[in-house]
Amino acid sequence: MRLKTLVILALCAALPVLGFAKDKKPKLKKGKAPVEETTIPQRKAPEPKEAEPVITDECLMNISLFQESVKNKQYQDAVEPWNQVYSTCPNANKAIYTSGQKILKWQLENASTDEEKAAIKEKIMKLFDDRIKYFGDDPKYPKAYILGLKALDYVELYPEDNVRLTAYPWIKESVTTLKEHSQIPMLDLLASVSNSVYKSDPEKYGEQYVEDYQMVIDYLTAISKDKTNKNSVYAKQYKDYIDNVFASSGAANCTKLDELCQTAVAEHLNDIETLSKVITLYKKIGCTESDVYFTAAEAQHKLQPTEESAVGCARMCTKKKDYDGAIAYYEQAVQMAEDNFDKADYLYYIAVLYSTSASTYSKAREYARKALSYNDGMGKCYMLIGKLYASSKPYANDAKGRILNKTVFWAAVDKFQQAKQIDKMCTEEANQLIATYSRYFPSKEERFDLPQEFGSGSFTVGGWIGESTRVR
Repeated sequence: MRLKTLVILALCAALPVLGFAKDKKPKLKKGKAPVEETTIPQRKAPEPKEAEPVITDECLMNISLFQESVKNKQYQDAVEPWNQVYSTCPNANKAIYTSGQKILKWQLENASTDEEKAAIKEKIMKLFDDRIKYFGDDPKYPKAYILGLKALDYVELYPEDNVRLTAYPWIKESVTTLKEHSQIPMLDLLASVSNSVYKSDPEKYGEQYVEDYQMVIDYLTAISKDKTNKNSVYAKQYKDYIDNVFASSGAANCTKLDELCQTAVAEHLNDIETLSKVITLYKKIGCTESDVYFTAAEAQHKLQPTEESAVGCARMCTKKKDYDGAIAYYEQAVQMAEDNFDKADYLYYIAVLYSTSASTYSKAREYARKALSYNDGMGKCYMLIGKLYASSKPYANDAKGRILNKTVFWAAVDKFQQAKQIDKMCTEEANQLIATYSRYFPSKEERFDLPQEFGSGSFTVGGWIGESTRVR
């Protein structure tokens, strides 16, 4: 009581020149992104509007009383002045709501009966509604932000509500309004709540969940790429986690994804934004053999050709065995790609397509070599060239030609050796093929029968191969 008396006396002397604190943005603690402001600026009493509570000197005095008590975590002392302010002048200061949360949660922790706890929880929820009523137009912490806080508190206070459908419209409105300016925990909450709602009725909420997931990922990606945002590293961590949750949700199943996206694609064939999101989603889930994905990629490519849409069209053509079409689209992807490793991948796919016909083996090797020029550690290019050699018969089908045709296995084994030297991922397959094809090398007797061809230690394989190799 002595503290209260001193504060009252000080206020009486200082009311004409009462000062007000400035907002302070909360700092990240232990890897958690901030979700609430700390110290709130106290407003001077405005001219009373019609039907608005009048802000009296007594209200201002009680605000200072409960703020001081909350600051010192003396919540018992804060209850009475806070109740007075909340009931008589709820429009006086945002601190009524920020400090009110702390006071009510303290009361909740100390409540002894279920009835008391239920009443306090309801009061906490109403606190957000009143804050929106009186401070929903605040430029820094507007209605959308307050709704996000309300959803966060609801999930904390009502853990028995597994579906969380009650909180869904609050957090959805918050994120769709604030977009990439949403705080990370609120983006995470939308993904989590939407996942819970989806699980309650996958047929009804499946499309909504996919839409929410994509929205959250888009905003987290934007935050993670913003080097001026101190929470960018946290955005990346949350994004990875939400990706994993979505991947295991069941909505990420390719068949299910087709059911959810087929209509949206059909209705938005001229909407580049929708098509891009669908293509990105299908690539992320690994559903790039889907007809829905192909339709979206082809439509996007007509509207605005991109590297991704070109690749999508190339895969579509490959599935339909239109190899010429696929090669043309991959060529476009190579031209548009900025990353050398991506260029190498597309060139390798072209090489594979050319390898389907013996008449284009030389083209296949040409593109495999081009791929290596962008990624010299691409062992599978050497594996492909080796297989092309092993499948070739560059010499005539006579007695001499049948012996010389075995020399392709020397050249093939050379490539398999190169593959495993630069790429450990190729080692197992390369060793198997080396063991297999080594059995078909020209025998000692066969080499003796052709001393002119095999007299030296080296040999150049004829035909399109033209590869110098070592006699073994």
